Amino acid sequence: MELLTPALRAALRANATSAGLPGYDPAPVLKLFNPVGHATWLATELDDDGDVLFGLADLGFGCPELGYFSLCELARVRLPFGLGIERDIGFASDFPLSRWAHAARVTGSILRAEAILRRENPAPDPELSSDPTDG
Repeated sequence: MELLTPALRAALRANATSAGLPGYDPAPVLKLFNPVGHATWLATELDDDGDVLFGLADLGFGCPELGYFSLCELARVRLPFGLGIERDIGFASDFPLSRWAHAARVTGSILRAEAILRRENPAPDPELSSDPTDG
């Protein structure tokens, strides 16, 4: 699986160029995860080198933290059953990284934080939002 599409790369690079501006606190645009474990990474920025990501990392030990991580290193991880680190293709968030970091620290994991944030702002149900007079 391609961990970083051109569109994601562009969004991560755009965020990186805005880093340091007043009020800068983007929402994560990329979620990577271990399909056979608890490790999860949320990224907001990609450095010029095309490898170093910035975001929230949770290795599954109960202490998620903000920092830098290598896309190349994550892509080289080999897991049981021939698996590797994967990208959550359905991931989208309107919550800024600071909100994710706070929720993850309080709950001890990005996954538990995600459940809480979804309850606060659930995704719209397509069936409920469709217009009954349409079609």
